[in-house]
Order: sequence, then C-alpha cells, then structure tokens
Amino acid sequence: MASNNQFVTFNNGQEYPILGFGTWKSKPGEVEEAVKVAIDTGYRHFDCAMFYGNEKEIGDAINQKIDEGAVVREDLFITSKLWNIFHQPNIVESVLKKTLSDLQVEYLDLYLIHWPMAFKEGGLNDDFIPKDDDGATIEGNGSYIDTWKAMEELVENGLTKSIGVSNFNKRQIQEILDVATVKPVNNQVECHPYLTQKKLKEFCDENGIILTAYSPLGSPDNPWKKPEDPTLLEDPKIMEIADKYNKTSAQILIKYQIQRGIMVIPKSVTKNRIESNFEVWDFELEQEDIDQIDTFDCNGRFVHMKGNMHFKDYPFIDEY
Repeated sequence: MASNNQFVTFNNGQEYPILGFGTWKSKPGEVEEAVKVAIDTGYRHFDCAMFYGNEKEIGDAINQKIDEGAVVREDLFITSKLWNIFHQPNIVESVLKKTLSDLQVEYLDLYLIHWPMAFKEGGLNDDFIPKDDDGATIEGNGSYIDTWKAMEELVENGLTKSIGVSNFNKRQIQEILDVATVKPVNNQVECHPYLTQKKLKEFCDENGIILTAYSPLGSPDNPWKKPEDPTLLEDPKIMEIADKYNKTSAQILIKYQIQRGIMVIPKSVTKNRIESNFEVWDFELEQEDIDQIDTFDCNGRFVHMKGNMHFKDYPFIDEY
C-alpha cells in the first residue's frame, strides 16, 4: 500500500519519513488500535520508547498489519529510546534487545538516548524512576559519552540502522561529536511555535543532524500542564492562519515543522484526528505565515523536568 509522505536524509544516507506517529502517553488498551489506524492512514514512521510502557501493544499492531499484507517491515521506520536507568554501557545491548522483542522486529531504524541525564542505575525489572525516601528522583553516575560508545556498537552489530539523541543541548551534542565514530543522525526535542528551537536547529543543521519535534501541538495532555498555561491549538493567531487555508490548527502546526525540514511526531488515539493529522500534503504555508509563526517563540517549554534541575547533565540550563 502506497503512502504519502516526504523524506529527510540522515547523515548516514538513510531516508526517514518526515511525518511520524507519536506514542507517548498512549495508554495500553488504546495504542494498538491507534497504530493500526495510523498504518491504514499512511503513517510509516513510528516513534516509540521503552519508558512509554506500550511497546508490546505497538508490536502486536505492527505484526497484525504485516500479517494482513498491509505493509512489510521494510516499509516501516521504527524509532525507540534508551531510558535513563540504562546508561551503563554493559546493559545497553540487552535493553535494546528487550525493545526488539516487545516490538517483534529484528532491528530498529533509529535508536536514541532518551535523555542526557542518568538516573540511578537499574535493570529491566527495576523502577524506571528510582526515588529516595523523600520522593525525589535519584541521580545516577552514568555518562552519556560512555553510553554513546555502546550505542555505536549497536549499529556495528546490525541491531539498529541509525543512532541519535533526545533532549540534548548544543554543548552535550558537541561532546558526543568530539568522540563519535558513528555520528548522531537525530536530536528529538520539544518543538512548537512557543519553543521554535531556532538556535539548536541551526547548530544541528551545521552538523548534519536532523531535528525531530515532539509535542508539536503544544502537548495539550502533558502531565505537567497547569490550568493557566496557554493552549497552542486554541491560539487565536494559529486559528486565524488555519482559517486562511481551511485547515485545522493541528494541520498548520504539523505543516510548519515539515516546511522547516523538521521531523514531526504528533500523537493521537482518536481515529479522525489520526487521519486529519496526516492530511497535510495538499497545501503549503506561505512564507509570511511561517515568519509570523516564528514570532510566537517565547521559550515556552511544556516538558521541563524541573525536578531534575540539580542533575549534572540536566539539559535545559544552557542557552540551547
């Protein structure tokens, strides 16, 4: 089955669909059907993570669609992420193999270090967010530099085609580049009109690293959202641009990232929204509208992890 999409090309030559399907906060019992709808709609890029707790269901959905003949594995581009308690190099491969088992695939297309911060080291059966007696997350001793060297071995062993990072700032990426024999192809970060990541994108562009935008719709259901926080999908200026093109606010926000050359992974478990979010190929935003959206940037981060600000590798203190 053919699928509309545009592709970006990573620095290793691998092509990846620019529009993907996000699965963060998609609950067990919902995500399997959502992924099947997404495949039927035309999505081929699926963004996953062990931390999300739903990779088994995603694997079931993918396998069902392959068994039906709707897609073959080679049609799909599957991303997952290494969680923060697994930064110790000797455990990285076994953690990835658990993800492969859950997703029921033999390899990943892209594997990311989920955060530069290390939590207290653990195994697959340990708490993903280790807490002390006061309920604070316990910092680990891991170094993302050491973790990166283990990530490179995953490529050499054919377990993933590409590797990258997530939530890394410029300094942290540069430290990876300084030692890498396999360059990161991707940095997945929060990105939307309130947080355009312009400087980080310029740095990544200079180094051949593609950005992926998570929470591109402003993360309306994120667990840290306060009642007074602005709702990007209901921003009057976004709605005005949407009216101009006879599109939804979500379609405008997705197209904005696509036209910037940023991979974008909107998430939904609602059939009509999953389908609507993919209907962005029949229009182009005029440059004046992109320029106007650029002006909305106010460093408005929704996913800030402020409880970890004292960690040595907390990423959001540097300018970008």
